[in-house]
Amino acid sequence: MSYVDGFVTAVPTADKETYRAFCRRMSSVFKEHGALEVVDCWGDDVPPGKLTSFPLAVQCAENETVAFGWISWSSRAARDEAWKKVMADPRMQSGGSPPFDGKRMIYGGFERL
Repeated sequence: MSYVDGFVTAVPTADKETYRAFCRRMSSVFKEHGALEVVDCWGDDVPPGKLTSFPLAVQCAENETVAFGWISWSSRAARDEAWKKVMADPRMQSGGSPPFDGKRMIYGGFERL
């Protein structure tokens, strides 16, 4: 059964192009290690909400934009094996810090229904 890793984070709006370049680099790494698809999205219509919302969940500041994305895998087993390789890949250590606060990122793995 196919599997998806999903994430939501807040990125400084001024760093959109830096984030885009970061996503391109990471996408290459994930695809080389078995990802079927890597999708990165920049918030365009993401209302703040009062009780729950993407901006509230990631503590999005006024000068930040919500980014959303996912990685598709053929199975949970393929994903688990690939993540070991991704984390050991030297490009993950040499790419510098991500252009967002990783402490506010929400992520998880999901089985497709």
